[in-house]
Amino acid sequence: MKAMILAAGLGKRMLPLTESLPKPLLSAGGRSLIEWQIRRLHKAGVTDIVINHHHLGAQIEAALGDGSQFGVHIRYSPEAERLETAGGIIHALPMLADDCFIIVNGDVWTDFDFATLQPLDPAQALAHLVMVPNTAHHPEGDYFLDNTGRVRESGAPRLTYSGISVLHRSLFAGFAEVYQPLAPVLVSAMRANRVSGERYDGDWQDIGTPEKLRALDARIRDGGLS
Repeated sequence: MKAMILAAGLGKRMLPLTESLPKPLLSAGGRSLIEWQIRRLHKAGVTDIVINHHHLGAQIEAALGDGSQFGVHIRYSPEAERLETAGGIIHALPMLADDCFIIVNGDVWTDFDFATLQPLDPAQALAHLVMVPNTAHHPEGDYFLDNTGRVRESGAPRLTYSGISVLHRSLFAGFAEVYQPLAPVLVSAMRANRVSGERYDGDWQDIGTPEKLRALDARIRDGGLS
């Protein structure tokens, strides 16, 4: 499968660091956040990657190039106007080409093994979400993962969507290429019983503030992460 790294956010919570640098290029442990993602995808055998961008996106292209330095092939999906998550994915569908593809947010750090993700049978599911325990800044979570491995809009206990998923292009059938978040698209599929999921209890961090970035940098440099 190909992968798409979502990197078109404005990084407002990271100000002032993101005034002159796009969030995915912020560094921890001597590597940018997005480079950590690319290296983990490569380790899992994913070598075709699409990256969308908006805020200071030319810097992302200049830093990563065609991906050959990481052993992958990178294509870019620039957004003159932000399209949000679903809109950005729909815009990039011609580049993704395959029926199924991996999605990962550019602002998370994780040791999740992308090689465990598998293509979807659209008769069974149009999306497969990796769910994680709720964090202090998001204690209410997002969705409920039932005991059959289906993700539900409601139910308890709730978990947080990690920003890692496998999506089928049919998930977006009928949705226009406009500014549009992913959540309503997923909820529509959940109501049709077409979203599966798994719980991941390994290392996953939403690097959303300068404090979290500094903490991650310290942990990597101290040898606690790799």
